[in-house]
Amino acid sequence: MRTRPGSPSVGEGSGPPERAAGLPPPAERGATVIPGRVVARVAVQAARTAQSRRAAVPPDRGAPMTPSASAAVGAGSVRVHLTMDLPYPTDIPGVCERIQQDVAERVARLTGFRVAEVTLTVRRLLTAADAGRGRVR
Repeated sequence: MRTRPGSPSVGEGSGPPERAAGLPPPAERGATVIPGRVVARVAVQAARTAQSRRAAVPPDRGAPMTPSASAAVGAGSVRVHLTMDLPYPTDIPGVCERIQQDVAERVARLTGFRVAEVTLTVRRLLTAADAGRGRVR
């Protein structure tokens, strides 16, 4: 096995690996960019999980529509806007707050962004009557 003069052989030394020839230092190479639509997809997944866990919609209440989300990314932070259905009756403010916290934590963990704000709009409240209501032709 050949090594460059002055470089340790495999298994020798514990110093940092040498910089590859011709590459600038890591700090000067660029940055990973995560577009807002990707952050929004992560937020939708997190909202769907939080919706089933925090606002458990029983099967007899009708199927809630999939949450939707948009995200504005800037300077290492993100603002997320969610729109979703919730069951009624429920503690709407309490459930919304817990969903916002869950989504903020998950988005921050998966993207590395600081989540500045999560706003939540309740699209509709699902009642027991919504389950029997179908489309009339």
